[in-house]
Amino acid sequence: MPQTIHSHRLPSGLTLVAEEMPWLESAAFALLLPAGCAYEPADQLGLAQLVGEMAQRGAGPRDSRQFLAELENLGASVSAAVSVAHTSLGGAMPAERLPAVLALYADLVQRPHLPPEQLEDARLGCLQDCRAVEDELGRKTMKTLRQRHYPEPWGRSAEGTEATLQSIGIEDVRRFFRMHYSPRGAILSVAGAIDWPRLVDDVERLFGAWDAPGPQPPAEQPPPRGYCHLAVDSAQTHIGLAVDAVPYGHSDYFLIRAAVGVLSDSMSSRLFTEVREKRGLVYAVQAVCHSLRDRGAVLAYAGTTAERAQETLDVLWAEIVRLHEGITDEELARLKGRIKRVLIIEQESSPARASAIALDWYYLGRVRTMEELSAIVDGLSTDAINAYLAAHRPTSCTLVTVGRSELVPPAAARPASG
Repeated sequence: MPQTIHSHRLPSGLTLVAEEMPWLESAAFALLLPAGCAYEPADQLGLAQLVGEMAQRGAGPRDSRQFLAELENLGASVSAAVSVAHTSLGGAMPAERLPAVLALYADLVQRPHLPPEQLEDARLGCLQDCRAVEDELGRKTMKTLRQRHYPEPWGRSAEGTEATLQSIGIEDVRRFFRMHYSPRGAILSVAGAIDWPRLVDDVERLFGAWDAPGPQPPAEQPPPRGYCHLAVDSAQTHIGLAVDAVPYGHSDYFLIRAAVGVLSDSMSSRLFTEVREKRGLVYAVQAVCHSLRDRGAVLAYAGTTAERAQETLDVLWAEIVRLHEGITDEELARLKGRIKRVLIIEQESSPARASAIALDWYYLGRVRTMEELSAIVDGLSTDAINAYLAAHRPTSCTLVTVGRSELVPPAAARPASG
């Protein structure tokens, strides 16, 4: 079915982008705000997540309980998350309830209560998430890996630290909200059974008067990279490894994405077959393409026993290096089939499409249609992928291990060890 995609920019700076999916009875939205953890002061890590918690505790004429009850009465399933670049708000609902749900979120981003008496309760929720990272060693590994591989502040995670969360006061919350819950650079995406002219009118009415200064680009500091070991008394060892790659908006992105798909996308992938099935080294192994707006990386993770950790690291790195020797036609054919299935499933989901078109707009300034994505996938060839891989062999990597003992890192992780 042909896709109908619209966009409209409000004078305030908010961009509305929408996709009509008239065969559905639902609608979904995603609102990306320039309020990610990269914009936090260095001594207030976790602030963006705490503000996100506080912003949902009543807005407009409704207190916290009334706000949540009205969302439930409207049949809305909602979510909120903080990434390095954005605070993201979203929800799905019966299509006819979309205007009413958007009205609630218009209050949230413009007229929140931020009740001081609820700050400690919100802080406690954030502290629990922060402490959970210390208990989930795989998560801690990958958090540290991003911190060491990307320049500060772009390697941050939303959880912050116990010390910085404890230092945040209500005025810090209010200040961050005023600066960063802004239409300047914000993206509101909608997908589902929508009436575009009415949607534009609703968004103009609800968000047209929204005004806030918006963030300044944060200053960057070089990443440490190299090898870092975190000593933990555990029978398990967790390994995180990163190599540079291109971001989602780069013309070569789908070449490296396809290669990483061959490496890790399924139970027939190389990592699963070579590291887990043949050698029985790990209980978990994967690699993914990770993208910021202007840079990207391939991030790999393996969880194993302390006794088999060195062998696991050696094999994991060897498979990443071997990938750059090329993939086969058979591997690419299997991958294309998997990607096509994902695209078909996504086309049946309004929340998935709302999220996808918001991120497309952020990375590309436009939305890729399913037809365009399908053509990109169909056009992938082993010759093009292998030429890219041969020209971009990894000469350095960032390595993080968490467990009892340090490992011997590959030579690519040694020059900048710290």
